[in-house]
Amino acid sequence: MERTYTKTRWSLNDLFETHDSPEMKVAISKLEAKVTDFETVRHQLNEDIDQTEFLELVRRLEEITSLVSRIYDFGALQFAADTQNQDAQVFLAKVEQLMAEMQNKILFFGLWWKGLDDIPADRLMVGSGDFRYWLEEMRHFKPHTLSEAEEKVINIKDVTGSSALNTLYDSITNRYVFKLTVDGEEKELTRGQLMVYVHDSDPQLRAGVYQELYRVYGEDGPILGQIYQTLVRDWRNEQLDMRHYDNPIAVRNLVNDIPDEVVNTLLDVCECNATIFQRFFELKARLLGVERLRRYDIYAPVAGSDKKYKYQTAVDLVLDSFSQFAPQISKLAQRVFDDDHLDSEVRKGKRDGAFCATVTPDLTPWVLLNYQGRPRDVATLAHELGHAIHSMLADHHSIFTQHSSLPLAETASTFAEMLLIDRLLAQEKDQSVRQDLLFRQVDDAYATILRQAFFALFERQAHEMVKQDASVDDLSKAYQENLKKQFGEAVEVSAEFGWEWVSIPHIYHVPFYVYAYAFGQLLVLSLYQQYKEEGEAFKSRFIKILTAGGSDAPVRILTEAGIDVYDAGFWQGGFDVILDMIEKQEDITLEL
Repeated sequence: MERTYTKTRWSLNDLFETHDSPEMKVAISKLEAKVTDFETVRHQLNEDIDQTEFLELVRRLEEITSLVSRIYDFGALQFAADTQNQDAQVFLAKVEQLMAEMQNKILFFGLWWKGLDDIPADRLMVGSGDFRYWLEEMRHFKPHTLSEAEEKVINIKDVTGSSALNTLYDSITNRYVFKLTVDGEEKELTRGQLMVYVHDSDPQLRAGVYQELYRVYGEDGPILGQIYQTLVRDWRNEQLDMRHYDNPIAVRNLVNDIPDEVVNTLLDVCECNATIFQRFFELKARLLGVERLRRYDIYAPVAGSDKKYKYQTAVDLVLDSFSQFAPQISKLAQRVFDDDHLDSEVRKGKRDGAFCATVTPDLTPWVLLNYQGRPRDVATLAHELGHAIHSMLADHHSIFTQHSSLPLAETASTFAEMLLIDRLLAQEKDQSVRQDLLFRQVDDAYATILRQAFFALFERQAHEMVKQDASVDDLSKAYQENLKKQFGEAVEVSAEFGWEWVSIPHIYHVPFYVYAYAFGQLLVLSLYQQYKEEGEAFKSRFIKILTAGGSDAPVRILTEAGIDVYDAGFWQGGFDVILDMIEKQEDITLEL
């Protein structure tokens, strides 16, 4: 019997029934007891500690971390489902305070481990099994680790500092209501609902979307800009002045365990290949019958197709595309639905966008969507389920080694989208829909690669500018220049896009996160090309990359797969695949 799928809220019952349930109170008490008990092992820590005793301490720390994840993620997921719920806001703030206090109490273990000499550390890592890479990676931070007292102050400071500012940013921006006139009727929309219309065939409507979006953000632009400036100063004060990183982006690179040289090469290659996408935008302008695209038009449909997919159809398409690649993959995705871990409704107050949250290895991940029936929403469903599949393939690892580093975290999700696009193209008979799908592939490649790389380039510049006391207006002007370099003469950029940067949550929440998207997409383009060439022989190698999770360094995982991320030619290869897509579209256009 065929399964019926409807848009629903997720259930958090596999974590806790409510934030004030007896189970939550027991979990918090249990966490506090385990942490208090763990504090007593401080005297056992010395360079001669027995290996068995050491690994037992690591396992106890694993239990604490799992409890922390269950409690904190419940609060975060509850807040994401309704950011305007005051109980959810209060509980999340309470949990963040509690977690900072708990982290401070067990901080001594990490500090001792980072400070241990290499010879005893190597001895203890020999038999550490799945914990090895986590232990190895922790020691990479040794040069940037402060005293225990200083680390405790930072943890407490962040609760009412950077974390509080980010919560404030979310609370301000998620309450926004956008007004747009559609078919003669003025609608009040969330950001997610508003952005549906950037893909509309009506150029005036597309322009109205962006003008309204940045009117609303622009009204709060000086305040949102000040929040960003403060977060940047906080980043510099802690990471550069106190921890002595060489530059702001080096912090993220070490967290990702990606060498600075690799990231610089990636961003340089992206910057040099802006002309490829400019060529694409020039092609799109010709098809739309205009001399030059406006920034309003870069996601405009070229084939006049406004096809919508019912939710049932979308789920069936995604699961079927996964099954054609490997039934194992489809079965894992099915678990998210079976466990009621997917929130697909569109609601006021709900966090916009989409994400996948992995809490602990033994729990099916939670997926948030705002499904509205567009082809893009179907692709987003595939993308987020790809993240969930990645986590579930790596669920045999510890909580410390299940999560892959950010640059590899997009591997399964982007690959899943490409499987879906192939499935849609294989079944679609309407030439206009096919053309639209092909153009959307490059639209998405632009959004995931070039746009994100230029965000990272802006962040790098903005951090330096804030150091030099740049104003919010100065940052907006710099962002406008960033857009001009990105689009060249191919796209006209109007003044309101100077406020786009204050609407990008990632640069607030996780500085320099964004280059991981470009890394992941270019990597997947290369992998997908190998899949097309090798077929079945490729699948086990790809699944091996995913099952590794975060149990080894990304560069080592990729080197085993025959990929040299130090080589600019590798990254250029990804752009060559995109160029080939554009050339095919140019050929199709000539035929039409």
